[in-house]
Amino acid sequence: MVRVEAKGPRESFHSLMRRFKKACENAGLMREIKRKAHYEKPSDKKRRERARRRREARKQLRKQGSRTKG
Repeated sequence: MVRVEAKGPRESFHSLMRRFKKACENAGLMREIKRKAHYEKPSDKKRRERARRRREARKQLRKQGSRTKG
């Protein structure tokens, strides 16, 4: 659960709301809500997860490649 408290008595509502939205974004709350808004077939879920793992693996390879070229 995301919780944001006012930094002081003079902090405006708008700045407090901006910090709350940023905290929700960092926590991945909106992404999770959008993902769970509709039913996802198990096969689609597996396909999405495989694609995520492939992206992560490619990212790791790029990082390793840039280290060795230094």
